[in-house]
Amino acid sequence: MSTMIRTRLRRVFSAVTLSLTFALAACGPKDADIKADVDKAIAGVPGVMVNVAGGVATMSGTLADEATRASTEATVKAVKGVKSVVNNSSVAPPPPPVVISPDDSIKTLATTLLKDYPTLMAEVEDGVITLTGEIKKAELTNAMQALSTLNPKKIVNKATVTK
Repeated sequence: MSTMIRTRLRRVFSAVTLSLTFALAACGPKDADIKADVDKAIAGVPGVMVNVAGGVATMSGTLADEATRASTEATVKAVKGVKSVVNNSSVAPPPPPVVISPDDSIKTLATTLLKDYPTLMAEVEDGVITLTGEIKKAELTNAMQALSTLNPKKIVNKATVTK
């Protein structure tokens, strides 16, 4: 074989090899496909969003607790095509504690709130408001809502409801 033919064969072989290399690299998962797979994997987790660019998944949003944040990150990392995860999510602060007012203060405030309902009385014991007397059905919801702002343990309605 002549040198010229060998040189041409080498060039053709190099070109084919280079083309196959690029073709195989292009066959990797696309970001949109990775994102779709990630979204399926974390579908049951509220409050989190994931974007994918160059195989890097970036988490954002607010999650219920640190355990959910960590497990969601692990789930995202396990998705085929994800190269790494940037976890920019946060954990929601705990809800404020429910404050139960002392009986005397609840009684005083309940009496003030019920001044527009003269036939309705409130007794308070251990943080529980017990209503007695009479109240019109149309007024009951407003009275109960007003009393619930006092943060009692419970409101027991023993009042007679009239039309």
